[in-house]
Amino acid sequence: MNILLLGSGGREDALAWGLRQSPSCGDLLAAPGNPGIARWADCLAIDPADPDKVVALARERNVGLVVVGPEAPLVAGVADACREAGIPVFGPSAAAAMLEGSKGFTKDLCAAEGIPTARFVRLADTQAALDALDEFGLPVVIKADGLAAGKGVTVALTRDEAEQAVRDLGGAPLVIEEFLDGEEASLFALVDGPEALFLASAQDHKRVGEGDTGPNTGGMGAYSPAPVLTDALRDRAMAEIVVPTAAAMERAGTPFSGLLYAGLMLTAEGPKLIEYNVRFGDPECEAIVPLLKGDLAALLLSVAEGRLGQVRPEVSDSTSMTVVMCAEGYPGMPRKGGLIDGIEAAERVPGVTVFHAGTARHGSGALLSAGGRVLAVTAVGPTLAEARALAYQGVDAIEFADGFHRRDIGWRELERKP
Repeated sequence: MNILLLGSGGREDALAWGLRQSPSCGDLLAAPGNPGIARWADCLAIDPADPDKVVALARERNVGLVVVGPEAPLVAGVADACREAGIPVFGPSAAAAMLEGSKGFTKDLCAAEGIPTARFVRLADTQAALDALDEFGLPVVIKADGLAAGKGVTVALTRDEAEQAVRDLGGAPLVIEEFLDGEEASLFALVDGPEALFLASAQDHKRVGEGDTGPNTGGMGAYSPAPVLTDALRDRAMAEIVVPTAAAMERAGTPFSGLLYAGLMLTAEGPKLIEYNVRFGDPECEAIVPLLKGDLAALLLSVAEGRLGQVRPEVSDSTSMTVVMCAEGYPGMPRKGGLIDGIEAAERVPGVTVFHAGTARHGSGALLSAGGRVLAVTAVGPTLAEARALAYQGVDAIEFADGFHRRDIGWRELERKP
């Protein structure tokens, strides 16, 4: 079947890499794609968040499956338009995508269903939000209610930081919630209406600085699986968080279909939901896809066609690690246009694949940085320590003078005492 992949980041490059290796994949198209995705797919310059253009392209190219990478097209209703046109699509409806599109929506669902999460309050007025801070201790978490590309969260350590975070949102809808103490982990599940199936776990590194310091980013690196999410905790999170969410969305007449990503805090009381994403994470996707065995395209199609109950995903027992190389200035104002070389040398390291997150081709053919997160260097190895060593061998082979990266991805797990 011909497949249309929507998106242009590192997540989509990893998906394109996996789809291109699928026996059931015919022509692979990407919109708009990037220079890395162009290695695997025919890249087409259309807006992936324009439902009419996506449907028209899918019809024109006889597409049998649309795979939606980022969240914006989902919230814009691209999956709805595909379904109305009879085109199988991997990704939830706009109504179901509200699980990511509105943090307040998800918090209300948790309250109604008894799903474990942090104590919270929803507000849309600056003064009311400032007053509400009195109900929470420090640290306190302030979240923009809508889409924020993984960066709309402030963990305020002082009252001044909390008040500034509230004011920065300018009266827009927000959520204030208690700070949860514990370690974070990411759980990824395939969901088809009330059916939910665990796929993989990972641990992201959001802070820009080593030792998890500095401002939040879209993600500086990840590894999969996350041993901290034990089988027992995974089963509990599925039973107490993911499955009740899928059931609630089904009862509400807005069934979820696609990939549900639960950001979890593993507290002393058990796993609690931090937030949902309604698509693969980035850079977690770059770590997870290389571990998936079998036909990725067929697996995603089974969800799109409502056949999740008939399949079981196969996942390698190896470990993967992704290190993100960023442009100087990120997560503020990244310096674009930096020359990149050495990707071929990096990929000669055993088990290493370099995914493009924010790159562009100069007219001369040179590869340049074109975003904050530029490359995602992924390695697969028998253990986390071995995957990490290979990943950094790959990183060190790349010449990117205007870039930087963390050298401690995986540090919590690797330094964990037995």
